[in-house]
Amino acid sequence: MNRRNFLNGLSLSGLGLAGFPLLSHAQQSKIIQTDLPKDLTVLFQGDSITDAHRDRARYYASDDGGFGSGYVYQICARLLGKNPTSELKLYNRGISGNKVFQLADRWEEDCIQLQPDILSILIGVNDFWHYLEGRYNGTPEIYKNDFRTLLDRTIKHFPEIKLIICEPFAVSGGFAVKDEKWTAEFPEYRRIAASIATDYKAAFIPYQQVFDKALEVAPAAYWCPDGVHPSVAGAYLMAEEWLKTFFNVLS
Repeated sequence: MNRRNFLNGLSLSGLGLAGFPLLSHAQQSKIIQTDLPKDLTVLFQGDSITDAHRDRARYYASDDGGFGSGYVYQICARLLGKNPTSELKLYNRGISGNKVFQLADRWEEDCIQLQPDILSILIGVNDFWHYLEGRYNGTPEIYKNDFRTLLDRTIKHFPEIKLIICEPFAVSGGFAVKDEKWTAEFPEYRRIAASIATDYKAAFIPYQQVFDKALEVAPAAYWCPDGVHPSVAGAYLMAEEWLKTFFNVLS
């Protein structure tokens, strides 16, 4: 059917929707998923990958303007769309360029005061990248110690908090990760993140593995052009993996 015939076939009454069946009660029930804990507060923390150009003036819970355009937006759209009666409180407090010590500098306002039930952290790429560019005197040991100190501080306030540690990643073939040090030195940051997740009994999301597997299907230009910041397709992969981990954490 061409566009003209399609438009001619629409009824003007009912804004052209008369020919389209309404969702049945059964179909509606499939959309709504109300098995999440009531009043759950989820906080996303990190750098530009999490920030994704969010409007920082939109800081209230579950304000879509404050989610950015990356993986956090896709996660929150799914959770809010599926759970309209759960009164979810979702916050994105990622800030572009941040390293672990910069999370710590703003932790009282951007974490403690929000009282999260679930805290998701993706941090580490700038701790290495800025060192590589001569803008930061960081080391893997500093990254590890800063990260552990941050989590200790968090758990002191919220002993029952559930943690999700996201693996920092660098996608091979991206134009910003050509320096051989990304291959030789950056994996240590990934190992530290995994080790911290184990030590703190946190869920761990192996994002490097996710992107490495995706490269078997399409190149970095499709998933993550610069090797650090995902495309919308790469953000989708991240969101899907995060959601699987999230529901495991809740089970």
